[in-house]
Amino acid sequence: MSNEPSASAGTSAPTVADPASLSFEQARDELVRVVAELEQGAPTLEQSLTLWERGEALAARCEEWLVGAKRRLDAARSNAEEGGR
Repeated sequence: MSNEPSASAGTSAPTVADPASLSFEQARDELVRVVAELEQGAPTLEQSLTLWERGEALAARCEEWLVGAKRRLDAARSNAEEGGR
């Protein structure tokens, strides 16, 4: 059994980008779409699992971006405090 999406799966899914290549906004927007699809209920268990795994990868990518942004803000605040002394 192949893990590749089938053209006969009922939907013509676009090419799926590697989450590591997505901007925060792209990952967030796709995550919203994935969650909506999961809430509607996928036709098969396999499709539900695929969506869940994609959602997990997208959520992890969003978290990477947010952690990086927090580090940058913390560094900027620290630099501003050191410059004000």
